[in-house]
Amino acid sequence: MEGTNPVNKKLAAALSGGAVLVLALSGCSGDDSNEKLDAWAKQVCDARVAPAKKIQAANDSIQKVSSENSKPADVQKADSKAFQDLSDAYGDIADAVEKAGPPPTDDGKTKQQNAVKELDALSTGYADLKKKVDKLDTGDQAAFAKGLEGIATGLTKLSKSGDSAINQLQEGEVGEAMAKQDGCKSASPSPSASKKS
Repeated sequence: MEGTNPVNKKLAAALSGGAVLVLALSGCSGDDSNEKLDAWAKQVCDARVAPAKKIQAANDSIQKVSSENSKPADVQKADSKAFQDLSDAYGDIADAVEKAGPPPTDDGKTKQQNAVKELDALSTGYADLKKKVDKLDTGDQAAFAKGLEGIATGLTKLSKSGDSAINQLQEGEVGEAMAKQDGCKSASPSPSASKKS
């Protein structure tokens, strides 16, 4: 029997397909300055830095345990911690967006509330996955692999559950204001961007 490794890889694949780094923007921004909007963007982006690192570390942890031929108990421990961290991180970003208040734009309040709702739903979804992974029987490899299969399915659904409200919040001038903030520039540079010295 091949064990849990193929299922671990499914977990990693499901995770990498998801809304992994919310509020991570890169790209050009106009020179137009809107002080209120810039202040709002700075507040949200500064508060996003720590949760984004936590999300990246959790994703890396799942990828790592998934690429090794880990024992069920080790997979369970790593996944449980990662899901808890993801739940906390998305909850923290939701709090940051809520505390910042609506961006000073048309429909700012609606877009902000929708984004908070979406982030809270992601936080709850990862907390549910943690509960499920904690209940898996690590003593029975076949049952554990089957259980992980269900968690991978849940993770795929969660990662596809959408970041449309978050994207809508970041449209237009709000996105431009956020793109200027260090805290919202994409946390993981693309390979082509890394310099060889």
